[in-house]
Amino acid sequence: MGKLHVETPAISSPSLTKLCGREVYLKLENLQPSGSFKLRGIGHLCEEARAAGCTEVVSSSGGNAGLAAAYAARSLQMSCTVFTPRSTPAMVVDKLRAEGADVQIVGKNWNEANEVAVERAKRPGCCFVHPYEHPTTWTGHSTLVTELQRQLPERPAAVLLSVGGGGLANGVIEGLHRVGWDDVPVVAAETEGADCFSKALEAGKPVSLPDITSLAKSLGALQVSSRLFESAQTRPVFSVVVSDRQAVEACTRLAEDHRLLVEPACGAALAPLYYGLLPAEVAARPGPLAVVVCGGSGVTPQMLIQWQQMTAA
Repeated sequence: MGKLHVETPAISSPSLTKLCGREVYLKLENLQPSGSFKLRGIGHLCEEARAAGCTEVVSSSGGNAGLAAAYAARSLQMSCTVFTPRSTPAMVVDKLRAEGADVQIVGKNWNEANEVAVERAKRPGCCFVHPYEHPTTWTGHSTLVTELQRQLPERPAAVLLSVGGGGLANGVIEGLHRVGWDDVPVVAAETEGADCFSKALEAGKPVSLPDITSLAKSLGALQVSSRLFESAQTRPVFSVVVSDRQAVEACTRLAEDHRLLVEPACGAALAPLYYGLLPAEVAARPGPLAVVVCGGSGVTPQMLIQWQQMTAA
């Protein structure tokens, strides 16, 4: 596996450690060159595609996955086309183009943009990059846990992360297995209105949300990965659903505590600690807590202030 991604630090958080009464470490995936953890898995997939003779990367993403695909393609000297829905912020479209991607704005949500991308990727020499549903991508994401094993002083009580489609969770679960931490729980956080994993657990099968109504558009998958749903039947995976207001407040507190700016989709993973929403089974376990600060490029200080105002009502 190549090194398009960087090894990110896992730093101790004095503020969260004090709040939770136990050591809390932040795995800073927001420091990846593309702005999020997505570069680990998508970079790995693009490297394999290039080695197999592909010359073009085709992505369907209104955010971090598209940015990771564009960065990887440029680094590997491949062309890149990103199909993104109309809901994508102009700032993210500008960033995609700055990375050299041909941006095609199609459909009102990711699912509609994805349908067009899948058709385009049928052309010879194309590699289709799904934002979260690919075993090679999960393997790339799993390197995060390999690093955590070296960085943490002991086995963690749990790993907290955000769930959109489930690609990060699948990768972390694969990584936990690889390092012999199968018993370590995963706390999977979502926001209300983008909670496809929680709804799948309630229904006993993956179900499709009618729409994404959360501010956390980066968590905007209508249906969770079947792999994650299956994993939750056989190993400790706990679902926590937080409000948009809690996710935004977690972003604000992280900015104040650590001078780091992230999206509400990332704030969702921090919110269970800031708001005391850790599942009882996890709270009873010894050891430090590790939070994946997954990142996000669709955020500015002004946007964070706007989200605070929108969720204060």
